[in-house]
Amino acid sequence: MSRQGWREFLDAEDVEDWVVLHGGATAVFRVRSLGDAVELAGAVAQVPGLERSGVVLTIADHHLAVRLSRHFSQLERQHLELARAITAVAQAHEAVPDPAAAQEVQLAIAAKPDSVDSGFWRAVLGYTGVSEVGAVDPLGHGSSVWMQELDASRPLRHAMHVDVSVAREHVEARLAAALEAGGRIVDDSEAPEQWTLADAAGTRVCICAWPDGSTVPAPQ
Repeated sequence: MSRQGWREFLDAEDVEDWVVLHGGATAVFRVRSLGDAVELAGAVAQVPGLERSGVVLTIADHHLAVRLSRHFSQLERQHLELARAITAVAQAHEAVPDPAAAQEVQLAIAAKPDSVDSGFWRAVLGYTGVSEVGAVDPLGHGSSVWMQELDASRPLRHAMHVDVSVAREHVEARLAAALEAGGRIVDDSEAPEQWTLADAAGTRVCICAWPDGSTVPAPQ
């Protein structure tokens, strides 16, 4: 799918409950109890078109998380209607949307183009492919993996780092919390789409409002 699918989702109306993370459109709905989360999941599962669509539902004590796809590039126009229908079901069950709780953690593994080895990482983790350089947990629980290709002339540093994808409205709060906890910014050249931070030992992590807060123009 081209960039158009997820850009259309970002620009659409009536999907304020949803965040476009690295793994696609995601919503978190707060409920009163585990039983209510189970009941809401059952109702969501009845939304026409959801069956065999690749959706991931995660039930917890006081919330239901819904992920419509496994990668943002898989978003199609029909996902808009699914999102709106799920929101309507959540409203009927008095569930409260919580976009600030939506997040995805991704492991980025840097390699030169001739050393990218997605097959190894899929095999060792028991993951499945989601793109040529991506892999996901088939159960939908573990962090996704992205093979980051580095320019052949660029020195290889920090071969692994973590990406944290959050809603555009909440990225600065997450950044502030990380700095308050002792982190430091090592690269803000791509802000406000993402910041690269490091902990006291120099281990790097990117806090990303991308693609939810992407400033890339929509294709014509």
